[in-house]
Amino acid sequence: MKPWYEELFQNYAKKYDDESFTKGTIGEVDFIEKEIDYNKSFRILDIGCGTGRHSIELAKRGYNVVGIDLSESMLKRAKEKARNENVKVDFIQADARELNFKNEFHLVLMLCEGAFPLMETDEMNYAILKNAANALRENGKLIFTTLNGLFPLFHSVKDFINQNSSEGTSKENTFDLMTFRDISTFEVENDDGNKKTLKCSERYYVPSEITWLLKSLGFKKIDILGCPLGKWSREIPLTTEDFEMLVVAER
Repeated sequence: MKPWYEELFQNYAKKYDDESFTKGTIGEVDFIEKEIDYNKSFRILDIGCGTGRHSIELAKRGYNVVGIDLSESMLKRAKEKARNENVKVDFIQADARELNFKNEFHLVLMLCEGAFPLMETDEMNYAILKNAANALRENGKLIFTTLNGLFPLFHSVKDFINQNSSEGTSKENTFDLMTFRDISTFEVENDDGNKKTLKCSERYYVPSEITWLLKSLGFKKIDILGCPLGKWSREIPLTTEDFEMLVVAER
């Protein structure tokens, strides 16, 4: 039996692009460009690129981008979109837990829960983070978003998802304070109109965990910020109201 994230993204690319949380791409890429000082010589790796929204926007602005994802369906959609936009992105089907890039990229992205933190175990999530770090050149930068463990201490994850997802319904959520995992049943309709019921498990992280994990991987400067849709800024601090956190780390 496939993990829930493989089941979900097996045939969900078009519906994914219609989700409200995918509508902040332009502002998010504006932030990314500023973080790398608009250096067009930079080589960028987008882990868990999905339908390629960040990869394609960066390529449109003149950057050299490699996008990897586990889902053949999502990558097919990404390639179609890139062709329609007349831009070149090197899209590769690969498992983020098993990447072999070494010191190749100036910037690595993992956005909108791209691979990390969807895995079944903390060890798998750490492997993804480690592979992202290994892919970076000296003085490289990692920018990623992940689920904010402070949010479910004050809010209902189920209510948030149901208010912000137009394509699926979250039910029977249980947030485990010992593991910081949200266990839920997610009902969704795929691109063919067929309904699926998925048993999901997602790992939420608190800022101190992320800081420790990144320091263990050799990152020297780590900033954890708020994550408003399409309005990323270093001026916005992380709060308990943020469903996600934005992390910027430098070697």
